[in-house]
Amino acid sequence: MANTDVDTLNSFLRGELSAVETYRQASKHIKSPVALTEVEACLKDHESRVEAIKERISKLGGQPAESSGLWGTFAKAVQGGADLLGEKIAIDALEQGEDHGLADYNRDIDKLHGAERTFARSTLLPAQKQTHGKLSHLKKNPNFH
Repeated sequence: MANTDVDTLNSFLRGELSAVETYRQASKHIKSPVALTEVEACLKDHESRVEAIKERISKLGGQPAESSGLWGTFAKAVQGGADLLGEKIAIDALEQGEDHGLADYNRDIDKLHGAERTFARSTLLPAQKQTHGKLSHLKKNPNFH
C-alpha cells in the first residue's frame, strides 16, 4: 500500500514540478503587472505543493521524483510556443496546464489510502482548485487584455 501511495504521490509531484517549470518560464515573458502578479502567486502555490508532496513521500520511506519527466518536456514545448505568441496565449497555455493538473488529481486521488488520501483531498486538491481559479479569473480580467 505504501508503494502505491508513493507512486501516486510521485505522479502528483511530477505534475507539480512541471507546473513550476512552466510558470517560471512563462513569468519571464509576461509584461502585464496584473498578469505577472497572478502568475507569480500561482508559481508559489505550486512550489508549496512540491515541498508538501516531497515531505509526504519521504515520510513514507519513498524517494521523491527529481524531475517532471515526459510531461514536463511536453509542457515546456507548449509554453515555449505560447511565449512566442504573446501573454494571452501564454496564460491560455498555463490554464490548460491547470486543467490537466486538476484532472490528474481528480482521476488518481482515490488510488491513495488513509492519511495520504486525506492529505490529497484536504490539501492538494483544494489548492489545485484555487490555483486553477486564479488563472481562470486572470483570463476574464478586463485589465489584462
